[in-house]
Amino acid sequence: MTKLKVDLLRYTPDAEKLVASAAKLCYSQVGIDSIEDKLDEVKVEKFLDMLMGMGHESPIEHVNFTFGVEGVSRVLTHQLVRHRVGASYSQQSQRYVKLDQFEYIIPPAIEEIPKAKEKFIEAMEKDQEYYDEITNLLYEKHLKSYIEEGKSEKKASRMAEKRSIEDARYVFPNACETKIVFTMNARSLFNFFKHRCCNRAQWEIRELATEMLKQVKEVCPTLFKYCGPNCLNDPCPEGNMTCGKISEVREKFNNLV
Repeated sequence: MTKLKVDLLRYTPDAEKLVASAAKLCYSQVGIDSIEDKLDEVKVEKFLDMLMGMGHESPIEHVNFTFGVEGVSRVLTHQLVRHRVGASYSQQSQRYVKLDQFEYIIPPAIEEIPKAKEKFIEAMEKDQEYYDEITNLLYEKHLKSYIEEGKSEKKASRMAEKRSIEDARYVFPNACETKIVFTMNARSLFNFFKHRCCNRAQWEIRELATEMLKQVKEVCPTLFKYCGPNCLNDPCPEGNMTCGKISEVREKFNNLV
């Protein structure tokens, strides 16, 4: 069992000033050489507030944020990689990385019920046993085949292991822990936060989104000042499926630190 870890690895230097500079070009006759002139912190903040109020989001595509995440399940990453526009992903491969003891995520609802938690852990342990056994059986078969083809024992062993774990990984559950590095531009993050900070989002990706929002607010407070779920600044769009906790949600994200 492992816990969520989120690190903001890199982000565009002077991100807020860059956004303000790009936007300034849209609204004035200023040339490229002077788009950053007179853009001090106060003016940048004022300009960004104006942009967000107008809903002019195209300039924020110029800045990027790269996150390193671990302690998450394959359930989460299957949802995460659906955010394709303005995003890039690099995930730990189960095809090339042999998991001698895989970590896993226990959902809170299961964690709270001792009997359910016991059964869950038992299932995880069995999965590891089956993975190891299937890997060994496949390895013996492929090693023999490669040696018979005339390959050296060292090369045959390396090829046999890769081919073995490639198929044995099918036994792993959705709970299997994974690691991922991904980059999103600010506009993509706006959209991500609107959907994944919502109470109706799946609990694990909601925790990830909330932690990501905390971290980008630390480095770009004005840019992400109004970010959060859809209901933060507008009426809830979920209709009859609303969580009914709009006041609590707004208080949480307006005071997110």
